[in-house]
Amino acid sequence: MQLVMLKQLLGKDLLNKAEYDLIKNKLMKKYKIIEQFLVV
Repeated sequence: MQLVMLKQLLGKDLLNKAEYDLIKNKLMKKYKIIEQFLVV
């Protein structure tokens, strides 16, 4: 999944909190810095 696409989805509120946490946690395993871009 592309970060830009994920940010667009989050920006449009198409993801609920549970989905956001799931995706963020998966990405955090690969990109520890990702959290800085996904703060809500």
